Order: sequence, then structure tokens, then C-alpha cells
Amino acid sequence: MSEPLWITEQDVVGMMDIAEAIEALEKGLLAESRGVASNMVKTHVEWGNGSTLHAIGAIFGESGFCGAKTWAHTERGATPLLILFDSNTGELKAIIEAFALGQMRTGGASGVATRRLAAEDAQEFAIIGTGKQAITQLAAVLAVRPIRRVRVFGRDEGRRQAFVQRVVAEFRIDTVAAATIEETVKHARIVTVVTRATQPILTAGMLDRGVHINAVGAIVPSRAELAADVLARSTATVADSVPQAQKLSRELMDFFGPDPEKWGGVLSLANLLASARKREASDDLTVFKALGMGISDLALGIELYRKAAAQGLGRSFPHPKKMAPRLRATRNTGA
Repeated sequence: MSEPLWITEQDVVGMMDIAEAIEALEKGLLAESRGVASNMVKTHVEWGNGSTLHAIGAIFGESGFCGAKTWAHTERGATPLLILFDSNTGELKAIIEAFALGQMRTGGASGVATRRLAAEDAQEFAIIGTGKQAITQLAAVLAVRPIRRVRVFGRDEGRRQAFVQRVVAEFRIDTVAAATIEETVKHARIVTVVTRATQPILTAGMLDRGVHINAVGAIVPSRAELAADVLARSTATVADSVPQAQKLSRELMDFFGPDPEKWGGVLSLANLLASARKREASDDLTVFKALGMGISDLALGIELYRKAAAQGLGRSFPHPKKMAPRLRATRNTGA
């Protein structure tokens, strides 16, 4: 029985880039479509000024792994950890520091959806939001489409300009800061929204026909990014997990309501991938709603664990040992 591994952020970024994350994620989604991987529906609790505690997990029966990622998101930061188990024995396999993993998983999901739903010749990309997830969202789109120009909007001008400079330095691509959301998305063929907005900020009137949208930021019911008229124009609406969208996406919950039949046209990302559906000439707007799901995290985590084990990376530590609980107080027998 091999000892479990502690896999650090440094190990993670050394073993996987965004393109590899997209490939690992597609394998995991195809396992879901075959019925050999399934999600634990995400759960969360909120407190204070927007702080949230999350838990998300999945089982990959075919691969012999299961696990969960948990984190507390606060104004002062977060420390996400992915805990990986052997699904046959319950044995602990790894604890993976999961901030970079989470960014690659979230960006990778947008990459998978963009590869299927965006115009193949899309060259104009707009991103709304310049926070921690934004750079991997951009990298994922660049990995799957021949983007030649990027427009960026964020509420803070200093952060907006800093983000533009980072993109230019990292990707050597024409990138400009826009003053408004309308200016950002004008004539863009792909739009990614990754903000902490609590009210819709993207409306249908801002968008040309034929745009693909990745809506990434509103992952709890207290947030929203897309107006209802965007969904009304959508000819393909996809969620990474439809059950989670029914529980956590205020935009989709308000638009489709409680009637299961109205949700019938919403595809899961796994079913989109398995169906081989691509953008059609008749498509108007297409929407990918990302909320985060355990299958995505586990797909990357399993691949990272296998790489670490093969390359001798990570730090091994002893398996937890069972101890009987102490049932009564220990008397102090000293004089």
C-alpha cells in the first residue's frame, strides 16, 4: 500500500498547462457521458460579506478514484484542497493544493465549450472581468480558437490596464482596454464573463448575431451576469452540470423556472461533447454556463496524481491510523 501524496501548487503547474487541462477534462466528461463518472451536487453556505464555504466531488468508478474539493472563499483569500481517495478501498491517495487546478479546470471547461460552440474562424474575443480566473479563461479560448484581438473590461481602471499588459507580455497578442461593457463586446465573436456581479451586466442588445458566451462568474444564487434576453436568444444553452444549474444559477433558474420540461433543452457539457454537436449556421447566441463540478476537478486531479506518481513528485506522508476514541476523562494522579 503506497503512502498518499501531498501535491503542491508548484507540482501542479509544473505538470499541467491549460491545453493539457482541456484534454484531461474532455476525457472526464466522456466518462460522465458513458455513465462511469458522476457528480456530487455542489453544496455551499454563505456568511458575512459574501464569504462562502464550498464542497464539490465526484466518483470515477471505472478509474477507481473518488474525491472532493473544498474551500472557504473570503475577502482575505481561499485555500482550496482536492482530496483524492481509492473508490474501492477508501484509502487516501492524495491531497492536492487546488488553486491552480481550479483555475485550469474552470478555464478548461470554457475551452471545451468554446471548441464546440464558437465559430471556428472567430478572431475577436471579449473578456469582462480581470480577477484571478480571467487569465486562464483567456488562455483556454486562445488554445482552441485563432484569436487575433482581445478587448478587456473591468471596473477598476488600474487592474484593467495591468491585465492588458500581462496578456500582451504572456501571449504577444493585440489587446486593448475598453471603457464600457458595450465597447468591449462590440463585434466580438466570443465573450467570456467572469465577474462577481450581483445583477445582470450583459444584455442581448449588446451582442451581434452568432456570438458564443462563456458565463463563469455567477456560481451562487446571489450573483448574476446574464440578462434574461440573452437566454431568450440562445439557440444552444449548455451547463457543466444541469442539476447544479437548477440549484445555483439564478439566471437560468429565473429564466426556465421550476418546470422540468422547460429545462429539457439545456444540455450538459458531457452530453454536448458526446453528441459531437458543433456550431451551426442557424445558431444565434450560444451560452455555456459554468458553475464548477466535481467531475472537472477529479478529471484533472486523477491525471495530476498519476503524473506525480510516475515522476516521483509530491511529498509522501503516512496513512492516517485509526484510534479508539477516549471515552472518559483521564484523572490526574499526581500528588
